[in-house]
Amino acid sequence: MSMSEWAENEVKIACKHENPDWDGKSFDYGCACYQSALKAYKSIFEDEHSGMSFSFTRNILIRLLNELPLTPIEDTEDNFIESCGFNGKDSNKKTYQCCRMYSLFKDVYKDGTVKYNDNNRCYCIDVESKNTYSGGGVGKIIDELFPITMPYMPPANKFKVYTQEFIAVGYKADDEDYNTRGILYCITPEGEKVEINRFFADGENGMEEISQLEYTERLKHKKD
Repeated sequence: MSMSEWAENEVKIACKHENPDWDGKSFDYGCACYQSALKAYKSIFEDEHSGMSFSFTRNILIRLLNELPLTPIEDTEDNFIESCGFNGKDSNKKTYQCCRMYSLFKDVYKDGTVKYNDNNRCYCIDVESKNTYSGGGVGKIIDELFPITMPYMPPANKFKVYTQEFIAVGYKADDEDYNTRGILYCITPEGEKVEINRFFADGENGMEEISQLEYTERLKHKKD
């Protein structure tokens, strides 16, 4: 069996699992996605790649599908455009968005300081529920620990940040899901575990940083 035939058989099995009654002709959303992926796969084989060139081509395709640049991004005028809407109330800086990678931003402060932020370089995993999510200011912590420098070549893998969120009974709670958050550790794109141990709780101005001691005390009052 050739690799192309193998792929066709895998897609056939997947479509059967997706919709046992699919006749192969009528529209089915899930099966259409499998068929589209098969078309892209077979297109690569039609170019008669060798084993090495196929692997190389596959990695290029994966980066394109993940909206990752194929060559390093440099901090040049043609790569960044000003995005006034992202400055908010902070008049001390100007924010620029990358033309080649829309999740990449550059903040230029009045004192000449330049900081970069890639909104898509990490995601969170709750250690208890195993739910994944993004946001919550975690990206800023990753940027502090692992500052982006130019030229920037984003890795294929993201930072995985492990967190713990819970309701501490008897404490202020502005959110019905949690009022205490621990940013425990991360796994870097290279697979290295790095301890973070930053802790936050609902305060007068939203989530405010607290000590590990207070976090441990709140854990004793964790709502079941």
